[in-house]
Amino acid sequence: MVSVRALLPSWSDWSPAVRAPGADLLSGLMVALVALPLALGFGISSGLGAAAGLATAVVAGAVAAVFGGSRFQVSGPTGAMTVVLVPIFHQHGGGGVLAVGLLAGLVLVVLAVAGVGRAVRYMPAPVIEGFTAGIAVVIALQQFPSALGIAHADGEKVWQMASDAVRQYITHPHHVTLATALLVAAVVLAGGRYLPKLPVALIAVAAATVAARVWGLELTPIGEIPSGLAAPTLGFVHFDQMGSLIGPALAVAALAALESLLSATAADSMAVGARHNPDRELFGQGLANIAAPMFGGVPATGAIARTAVNVRSGARTRLAALTHAVVLAAIIYTAAGVVADIPLAALAGVLLATTVRMVETASLSAIARASKGDAAIMAVTFGVTVVMDLVAAVAIGVGIAVVLALRAVAKEARLQQIPLDTPAEDVTHLAEEHRLLHDHIVAYRIDGPLFFAAAHRFLLELAEVSDVRVVILRMSHITALDTTGALVLKDAIGKLDHHHITVLMSGLRDDHHRRLAAIGALPPGGDSQIFEHTPDAIAYARTHLLNPAKQSR
Repeated sequence: MVSVRALLPSWSDWSPAVRAPGADLLSGLMVALVALPLALGFGISSGLGAAAGLATAVVAGAVAAVFGGSRFQVSGPTGAMTVVLVPIFHQHGGGGVLAVGLLAGLVLVVLAVAGVGRAVRYMPAPVIEGFTAGIAVVIALQQFPSALGIAHADGEKVWQMASDAVRQYITHPHHVTLATALLVAAVVLAGGRYLPKLPVALIAVAAATVAARVWGLELTPIGEIPSGLAAPTLGFVHFDQMGSLIGPALAVAALAALESLLSATAADSMAVGARHNPDRELFGQGLANIAAPMFGGVPATGAIARTAVNVRSGARTRLAALTHAVVLAAIIYTAAGVVADIPLAALAGVLLATTVRMVETASLSAIARASKGDAAIMAVTFGVTVVMDLVAAVAIGVGIAVVLALRAVAKEARLQQIPLDTPAEDVTHLAEEHRLLHDHIVAYRIDGPLFFAAAHRFLLELAEVSDVRVVILRMSHITALDTTGALVLKDAIGKLDHHHITVLMSGLRDDHHRRLAAIGALPPGGDSQIFEHTPDAIAYARTHLLNPAKQSR
C-alpha cells in the first residue's frame, strides 16, 4: 500500500517554475498548438465529437499536470484510447463512455494506492511494439471514412468500417476530400522531419480550412462546437447500468495505466536526470479521468507524442503541461467558430501522419531478428489488436510471452550424474566415480529451477535410475522450488523407495527444506538422510547402508 500523502502534490513540484517560468510557458504554448488538431480528431473518432476531445485535453490535461507523477507528462485524448472507446460508444452510447471513464478513474486511484504502478516494467518489449504498431493501423483505418468523404460506414470492427468506406468511395468517389487528407498528411510528415520545432500540423489544418473557404471546396467541416466547457454534471451516471460497464471500465483503466506509464518512462529517457513516480502517475490519471467525464470529456491517458514535444521544447516543470491546458481552454472560449470550419479530411490527414510516426520500424525489425519467439509474440499482438481489440491483444501477447519465458527457464533445469568427492586431481575424480558405481551408489546434482514447467521432465529422468542401491541428490544448486516441483520430487522418491533404492540428500537450503517437509517430500528417514555436505552422504551410504555389518562392530 502507498500512503495517500505521498501521492499528493508538494511545493517542490512548483518552486522551480515560480522562480523561472519562461521556458515552461513557451513549451506549453507549443504543445497546445500541436495538441489542438489531435484533440479535435480523437474526439471525433471516439464518437462523442470534437467538443469532447477539447474538454478532455483541457480538464484531464490540467488535473494530470497537477497531480501526476511526471513533470513532463502531457495528458489528453489519444488514439489508443479511441480504439477502445469506439465499441463502447456503439454499445452504450455517449453517456456510457462518460460513465466508463469515471469508473476507470476510480480504478486507477485504487491501483495507485495499492502500489501497482511499478508493474509496467515487466511488460515484454515485443508486446509493447506489437500493440503500438497495431494501434497505428487501427487509428489509420478509423480515418478512412473522413479521408474518403464517407458520412456513414457500416461494420462492427474498425477494419470492417474501413472496408465499407472504401467500397462506397469506389462507387461514389470524392477526389477533393482524399487529396486534402493525403496532402495534409504529407505536409505533417515532411514538417516533422525537416521543421520539427514548428507546429506544422496546426499550420496544415489552418491552410486547408482557408482553402476550403476561399475556393468553396466540398469538404465536410467539424460543425458547431460549444464556445466554452460544459457545466460539470453526473447526469450520465445510471446505477442500474453500472454492472454492464464494469468490464469496459477495467479495460479502459488498464489501457490508461499502461499508456501513461509507458509515456512517462519515455519522457524520463528523453530528459536528463528525470524520474517519474509511477504510483503517483496512476493517481493523477485516475483523478483526471474522474474529472473529465463531468465536463463531457472522454477517458484520457498520458500522450507520448505531446509529451515528447513538451520535453523537446524545453519544458522544465509541470507548469508546461498546465499551460497547454490553459491555452486550449482559451481557444475554446475565444475561437470556437473558427474551429467549427476545420474540414474533417484535414484532421484525418493529421491522424494518418500520426500513425506513420508512431511505428518505430527499427525497433520492429530488431525484435523480429532477435528470436522467432519474440517475433511471434509481436506478430500475434499486432494481429489481435487490429482484428479484435487492444486489451485482448495485450492479454494474449503477455500470455504467450510468459509461456515462452517459462519454457526457456525450464530448459535450464538439469539433472546430471556427477562425482561428488572433491579431491584435487581429475584422475582422482574418475577413480572416485568408479568406486561409487562399483558400490552401486549414483549421485545426481539438480541445477536450476525445479518448478512446474520443468518438474515432470525431471521425474522421467530420475525414474530411469536402475542397478543402484543408493541415490544421492545434491540440492545446493536448485535456484527455485515450487509446490509442483516438491510434489514431483516426492513422487520420484516414492518410486525409488518402491524399488528398494535409498535416497539421500545434501546441501538442502532451509527454505527448500521447509517446503519439502510440508509436502512430505523428504526421504523416508527424514533428517537422518539429509546431510550438509555430499562427502558425508557418501560416507553414510558406505558405512550404514552398504556395509551394515561394519556398523554393528
